[in-house]
Amino acid sequence: MTASSLETASATARLRGVGLTVGYDDRIVIDGLDIDIPDGQVTTIIGSNGCGKSTLLRCLARLLPPRAGAVYLDGDDISSVRPKQVARTLAILPQNPIAPEGLTVADLVGRGRHPHQRWFAQASAADEAAVAQAMEMTDTLDLADRTLDALSGGQRQRVWIALTLAQDTDLILLDEPTTYLDLAHSIDVLDLVRRLRDEHGKTVVMVLHDLNLAARYSDSLFVMRNGAIVTTGSPTEVIDAETLDAAFGLRAHVMTDPVTGGPLIVPLDSRTHANR
Repeated sequence: MTASSLETASATARLRGVGLTVGYDDRIVIDGLDIDIPDGQVTTIIGSNGCGKSTLLRCLARLLPPRAGAVYLDGDDISSVRPKQVARTLAILPQNPIAPEGLTVADLVGRGRHPHQRWFAQASAADEAAVAQAMEMTDTLDLADRTLDALSGGQRQRVWIALTLAQDTDLILLDEPTTYLDLAHSIDVLDLVRRLRDEHGKTVVMVLHDLNLAARYSDSLFVMRNGAIVTTGSPTEVIDAETLDAAFGLRAHVMTDPVTGGPLIVPLDSRTHANR
């Protein structure tokens, strides 16, 4: 992303973090971080294990309050916005979601409609349509009557993504959405993310470990190291041998992807490990 486009993003971004300091107990993970999420794009946060990617995503989603600084959603400090209103605007799929035992797939995905419902109100036709569409998009309709504990890891992951989509928000945060998925299903999920951007105007923020998938499916990349964002831009601007070495301790050739024309990473070895 060029300097001018970054300035535009800062001026118009619906989701922003300013001066964020975030940690757990007595450990600070992120200290004084600023971030502006580009609207209407797929943005992916990358970095080595332990660099603060998931912590940042949780903070942006109001799951983890900052010790200093603030997250702004549509110009308002997200901590001052009613939780139900936040949930109508922003959805997050965390890294290790938990559901009650014995819950069926249809019941779980239906819970994505709670922010749009009144207390004790029955599901409306619009709710049922949103649930059905989310399950169809994630290829989980045939699992509707099964319980979560009867599913494979990959099936459960697709069900959790369906729950997130059923929430029908403009902003979607996905922490490792391809976890437990084989390559074919990973491509299906990321193709779906692209359609959410192109056909529905969604803004999507992801954390991914697969750098080649991140490069292929992202409009913007944020590279983190030691709790800080060290560079940001389009995949072509960000992915080079020097950045991979500095952020990941990875020696690699960066070639042109014959399918997309973007960067394609060919690792050589893992000589060092940044942040470890």
